[in-house]
This record gives sequence, structure tokens and C-alpha cells, in this order.
Amino acid sequence: MAKQQGKPHARAADPSGAAARVPRKIYERELIRLQAELVKLQEWVRTEGARLVVVFEGRDAAGKGSTIKRVTEYLNPRVARIAALPVPGERQRTQWYFQRYIEHLPAAGEIVLFDRSWYNRAGVERVMDFCTKAEYGRFLHQCPIFERLLVEDGILLRKYWFSVSDDEQERRFRARLEDPMRRWKLSPMDLESISRWEDYSRAKDEMFVHTDIPEAPWFVVDSADKRRARLNMIAHLLSTVGYHDVQRRPLELPPRPTATGYVRAPRESQTFVPDHVAVLLGGGAAAGGR
Repeated sequence: MAKQQGKPHARAADPSGAAARVPRKIYERELIRLQAELVKLQEWVRTEGARLVVVFEGRDAAGKGSTIKRVTEYLNPRVARIAALPVPGERQRTQWYFQRYIEHLPAAGEIVLFDRSWYNRAGVERVMDFCTKAEYGRFLHQCPIFERLLVEDGILLRKYWFSVSDDEQERRFRARLEDPMRRWKLSPMDLESISRWEDYSRAKDEMFVHTDIPEAPWFVVDSADKRRARLNMIAHLLSTVGYHDVQRRPLELPPRPTATGYVRAPRESQTFVPDHVAVLLGGGAAAGGR
């Protein structure tokens, strides 16, 4: 069993109202710098054949998804991919619990970001009684072993817990309820987390006792300010991997060959999408490129 680290309780995330919000200009300037470093990290992973797994866990509405979006914004989806698994099917429920997650682990030269992970069993499944006490106890016993095996095999494993206060979580839930573009992010299960706040807190504390191990420690991200959380998480991730800038072979555009008599097909023979923008600009359906 791992020694409890005495890290702050989620509810205690700055009761004064969180740290000052990062000004937009500072945030955007630092974000693009960090994203440029993530591209370098990606190229290092690809070139060196490294395998990187990043686990994103935490409270509902704590900012995991928006952080993942910023991490992957400029990365090659063939190198860095997101694993966000649905509810297990009937067959998967009969498998070893970790089996369906193993299928998504990276091969050489790949990065996998888990938008929630095998830790569902220690959180929602535990709190909502979706697993038995025996299954839960088995998970707490096997998870550190499983993660040590990953690290022993050379996988770079990073685990982040996004922490947010109950008041801030409720504020974000209300904002989603009122925003038709983000309402899909809310589910009855999310709303249930409000009434079960302390149950989730106890589950998280017990999870940390068993799984905050030296080989794969938990790193807590204070997500009271999403901008600050994104910058802090990305900067920390970069600081934990010994990557370096990979020199790529310079590329040059070849000269365009001399035309050999090819004639484009008549525009009328092809079906173009209507020029919606021309209508917005006050014109008719304008001719487009071919």
C-alpha cells in the first residue's frame, strides 16, 4: 500500500475564491509557447519510439476536457490520440477489469491521453455501487501492480487529478445548463455528483492512499481558474519528460512541372457546395475555386 501523501482535500481548493484569473494576453502567449513545446515533445516521442500515457481524472466540470483540447490542438492525431471509453459492454464486463484499457495503450512513438481511465472503478463505480465491494477491493490491490508493470516496461505514465471546489463545480454546471452549445456535457450522473460530493471526496482520498505510488504518483491540478490549470498542467507534464528538440531534415517545395496539356473538367460537370458565405456578405452564389 502506498503511503498517503497528505495532499489537499478537493473541497478545500482555495475557499477565498481561487487564485486571480490569469489575464487573457498572458494566458494566450504562454499557451502557444507551451503548445510549441508539446510539438517538440511529440517529435521526440515519435523519433525515439517512446510511449507516453497521460491520465486525466478529477471532479466533473473540473476542466479535464478543455485541457486535453489544448494539449492536442497542434499535435498529429496519428501520434497523439485521446482514449475516452464508453460504458463497458456485456462482454467487456466479463473480462479482467484492466483488459479494455490495455487495448488503448500506446505502441512505440505514440502518446495516449486518457479522458478518464481505469480509475472509474475507484470513483463513479464505487460511489454509485456499479461494482461490488470485492471488485473494488481487487482494484485497489491490482492497480498499483498494473501501473508498476507499465512503468517497468518503459511506458511513461503521468496521472493528473483536477481539483475544483463544490461551489465552483455548481457554478459551472449551471453555466452548462443555460448554454445550449454545452448542455450535452451534462448528464444525470454529473448532477448526481452534487448530492454525493462527500462520497466522491472519500472515494478519492482512499484511491490516493492506495494508488499514489512512487513509480506513478498523482499530481493534483488546482482547477479553480481553468486558464491557470491548463498552463500549470502542461508545463508540469513537459518538465517531467526528458525530451529534446529533434532536428528534422529540411524540406523544400519542388518546382511545379511544366503543363502538358491537361484541361480541367467543366465546372458545370461537378457538384459544388452552395456558397453560404456569399449570402452572408450580401452577394449571390459566387464562383469558387476548382
